[in-house]
Amino acid sequence: MASNRVITVRGSSDSVTGAALRDGIRAIQEELTVSPDFPAEVEEAATRAAAQPRLPELDLTDLPFVTIDPESAQDLDQAMFLERKEDGYLVHYAIADLSAFITPGDPVDVEANRRGETLYGADSKVPLHPKAISEDAGSLLPDQVRPALVWHIDVDATGEGTAVTLERALVKSRAKLSYDRVQADLDAGTADEMFTILKEVGELRLAREAARGGVSLPLPEQEIAVDEDGTWRLEFREMLPVESWNAQISLLTGFAAASLMVYARVGLLRTLPPADPRDVKRLHRTARALGIEWPAEVLYPDFIRSLDPSKPNHAAMVVACTRLLRGSGYVGFNGELPAQAQHSALASEYAHVTAPLRRLVDRYALEICLALCEGDEVPEWVIAALPDLPDTMRESGRRANQYENSVLNLVEAAVLAPRVGETFSAVVVETDDKDDRRGELTVQEPAIEAVVTGSGPLPVGEDVTVRLTTADMATRKVEFTLE
Repeated sequence: MASNRVITVRGSSDSVTGAALRDGIRAIQEELTVSPDFPAEVEEAATRAAAQPRLPELDLTDLPFVTIDPESAQDLDQAMFLERKEDGYLVHYAIADLSAFITPGDPVDVEANRRGETLYGADSKVPLHPKAISEDAGSLLPDQVRPALVWHIDVDATGEGTAVTLERALVKSRAKLSYDRVQADLDAGTADEMFTILKEVGELRLAREAARGGVSLPLPEQEIAVDEDGTWRLEFREMLPVESWNAQISLLTGFAAASLMVYARVGLLRTLPPADPRDVKRLHRTARALGIEWPAEVLYPDFIRSLDPSKPNHAAMVVACTRLLRGSGYVGFNGELPAQAQHSALASEYAHVTAPLRRLVDRYALEICLALCEGDEVPEWVIAALPDLPDTMRESGRRANQYENSVLNLVEAAVLAPRVGETFSAVVVETDDKDDRRGELTVQEPAIEAVVTGSGPLPVGEDVTVRLTTADMATRKVEFTLE
């Protein structure tokens, strides 16, 4: 289930606003004390490790793996190869193996535990690992032999995973493909058989998700579109079906990993408590603000599945639904299963194991699953980390959300700055608990949420006309006043 919004820049950013955006992002990084740069000793350790990796003996370079990622991505965590079997499918999923480069307690490991995860926003990136590893020696780049942890998952004709193994091996990606290219080939009927299988498995997995009452947010990227005259617009990029099918392979793997760990009573799970009814009510008001019908009898998983992210107002609704991810976290266990082990949105136990270049917890969870599959003891350094890792990831998640929201606020201020004084149609979706004259509203065009103030109690859930009074890039504030 996606939880992060990604903002990218489309068009030239060589403008006054573009320079201000870059300055604003640098200010955000300084405020949060995060930096894309690493201490010298970390860079040196990463460079040494990249030059002398610990490579596995097993060679699976004959399997024709490929990666499917955004075109500009260089930190490639996953490569896949899918094949058809008489009774279903076999999914081979290669994940970057950081054990080839990182030793517990070394400078790269210590820094990664401090950072927790890669931060993204408006083409800026604060990486988890130095580029010598994350975008070079450890990345599953095309035509390069790389160390990987390779999942082999049997999937039956209904889309259910039936057996799983995990092993260390050398792999070689045949191609770095973009979502646009794969989707175009599928639409034209010229795609490789593997992508036809990806579509079949993806659609089967989506059907199983709906049947068990789970839901994955088809979270769209937001793009800053820069026109020739330097005008900035904030838009949602249309999601492609192949992105959803690709995400289902990652989810399939996360479910398999969780099953291994739950059975063995040792592991790291991604958890989410049931949705707060107040958040669901707020989302009903947001749907109304965006002009989307949500009948009271329709449960939110079914409502989310009905959304079409190719429509701007639906894309904004999907982003608003990330509110239902409040309370998500991790739990480590060794012996007794935790009381709250499920990811409620996915309606199952689930683990993060497919993005170790960008998320710290995956490296530890992968080592647990490998030991379980090989019948070995879980490494002591992993067991020792289980009590503290959830707190580490909670802090890094808080920091990532703060970074993401700060960048988004900056971008919205940049986009709206020329429109201060204009009026907009909106719906108030929430009031401040301490002051009912202050709250949040949703504007349909442009699709944003922002602060609104009035002279009296705000009419929650009602259509209103508001005036944009503040759009300040320096403070990253956008505020409206009720007319």
